[in-house]
Amino acid sequence: MTANPPTEAELIDGCLRGRSLAQKLLYDKYAGKMMAVCLRYAQTTFEAEDVLQEGFVTVFRTLASFRRECPLEFWIRRIMINAALRQHRRNASLVAVSDGDYPATLASEEFTLSNYNFQELLAMVQELAPRYRMVFNLYAIEGYTHKEIGELLGITEGTSKSQYSRARVILQSKLERLGTPTRHVS
Repeated sequence: MTANPPTEAELIDGCLRGRSLAQKLLYDKYAGKMMAVCLRYAQTTFEAEDVLQEGFVTVFRTLASFRRECPLEFWIRRIMINAALRQHRRNASLVAVSDGDYPATLASEEFTLSNYNFQELLAMVQELAPRYRMVFNLYAIEGYTHKEIGELLGITEGTSKSQYSRARVILQSKLERLGTPTRHVS
């Protein structure tokens, strides 16, 4: 490796040759961004750290299968999401989803989130019931369709839509309790 920071290709090649420095550099380059992904899916920082570790073990174990058709960061993000989904499946039988007393639909108004800091928003998402949190993240943050979410989580497309709607209502309610945010009609 050169004195300049290694390129993505050099990092990948170094990791594939088993070079621990390349593995450390790859981990250091992506761990912060991937921890942010893991935190959105996990209920606690401890759980997110477990998902991150499991994800990076998978990254290093399967790096030879990376075809370099997309940026490495996208491939690693997909692995982290899959690790979070595996964690959710392992814990799914331990936690029941409560419907609570939330309206079934949202008003046509949306909230502008720029009035809130990242930690407040992250805490609200982490407080969602696990299934709501998974569906919300996959749909609102990662851009999966409800059909894809249904396939990933083993639920129907309609259930995914319903759980996403309920997650939004819960988050909207939490935002309202924090203060009066700026509203705009979508």
